[in-house]
Amino acid sequence: MLAKVESMAVNGIDGYLVLIEVDLGGGMPSFDIVGLPDMAVREARDRVRAAITNSKLEFHFHRITANMAPANIKKEGSGFDLPIAIGILAAKGDVKPDKLQEMVFVGELALDGSVRPVNGMLSMTLAARAANKKYLVFPIANLAEASVIPGIELIPVENLLQVCDFLNGIWTPGHEVFENLSINQVAVTTEAYDLADVKGQEQAKRALEIAAAGGHNLLMIGPPGSGKTMLARRLPGILPPLCQEESIEITKIYSISGLMSQGHSLIQQRPFRSPHHTTSPAGLIGGGRIPHPGEVSLAHHGVLFLDELPEFPREVLEVLRQPLEDGKVTIARAAMCLSFPARFMLTAAMNPCPCGFLGDPYKSCSCNPLQIHRYQSRISGPLLDRFDIQIEVPRLQEIDFDSTPTAETSAVIRSRVEIARRNQQQRFEGRSCFCNAQMGSKDLKEFCKMEPSGKELLRQAVQRYNLSARAYTRILKVARTIADLDGAVEIDLEHLGEAIQYRSLETKRG
Repeated sequence: MLAKVESMAVNGIDGYLVLIEVDLGGGMPSFDIVGLPDMAVREARDRVRAAITNSKLEFHFHRITANMAPANIKKEGSGFDLPIAIGILAAKGDVKPDKLQEMVFVGELALDGSVRPVNGMLSMTLAARAANKKYLVFPIANLAEASVIPGIELIPVENLLQVCDFLNGIWTPGHEVFENLSINQVAVTTEAYDLADVKGQEQAKRALEIAAAGGHNLLMIGPPGSGKTMLARRLPGILPPLCQEESIEITKIYSISGLMSQGHSLIQQRPFRSPHHTTSPAGLIGGGRIPHPGEVSLAHHGVLFLDELPEFPREVLEVLRQPLEDGKVTIARAAMCLSFPARFMLTAAMNPCPCGFLGDPYKSCSCNPLQIHRYQSRISGPLLDRFDIQIEVPRLQEIDFDSTPTAETSAVIRSRVEIARRNQQQRFEGRSCFCNAQMGSKDLKEFCKMEPSGKELLRQAVQRYNLSARAYTRILKVARTIADLDGAVEIDLEHLGEAIQYRSLETKRG
């Protein structure tokens, strides 16, 4: 007796079909699962056996073989419990096999037969629709997430008996299940931060606006208590809203990482990730025996903030160089090679020296030149090159902290950022880049034209400060963004001059 049931798995952030073939034979009792299953899949034998018997259904107490195809891809997770159980029941004749070919089953089984939620539901729903499947049978706890995708009939179930009744034509999910569905929008940042709360620091706010308008990487240097972290946390609030495609892509990453709360469906705020400086390279970039997304992927289309940048180990910081250039992370293992998207804005903060008060007019520095050199040298030149904007954030004095803020709100600044981003989208229509920070060499030649006086100013800056070719192109990109904020068609001397001054740490080193 043989039955075939289709399920879903996730490879990277994309789902794919898995064919589960269940054969029931005679002889001594055994239950074998083949097709490169991991430990969680192997343990399905005990969960499936208990779920079937506790649902008052008859289990096949002889030889059972379940094969998972394609057999050359590692299968992981507990989402195969439900399709394996349905395969056994279909092979026994307890459920009708008529609709099995147009169905996909996903779900973890509890010992009492109830169906528990799984990770990666959004990716699997997209893959099931792409495979032209008519029905998707899945845990009701994943309903909010799966309901984001139209074009496939959803069958949310609570237990194994409901699945059997549906296959036998006895039960269908009621309309009230979908009518009462409230598609919640989960925000990655749980609190709204407003730039109007920040007193002073007008130059830093201007730098944040430019970074948001062009998608540029930003480094803030200043003594303790100057507001660097406070400013960074307000950066997502001035970024343009996510489009539907970006929301789905981010939600897929969070779903397969198990970071989606039950009842939440679609992430609609740009992520803000701030890992501790003790994080490992695998935690930052992603990895593991079966690779999973790291912080750079969780910050996709959002902000990755590294506070106390020199405190991160050198080998951790250096792994950022490739995703900053490519916008993705490729992790190779002996059994597989996976790619995760990682197009993020890198924002970092650091003190100018170990004690933090180098150059502070109100408190003297206690570090010697060797300590300062060692501290600043923890950030390599190639990584420093990749910060488009480098600014000093001085400590403010004589502030009336009880006064009502009169600065511009994040909403006002965001409106200007959105206008600049729309202009960039029109400019780059049909190209692979979406903002100024992503421009390639051909785009720079076409959209960053300058007058001879501007070229001369840039040439002098490169010679005086010994800037690299990468720093040269980053200055051009920032100048293009400043021009966009001014509504200018071409880059003027003003725009170039402001862009050059945003290479603070490099010009001091030069």
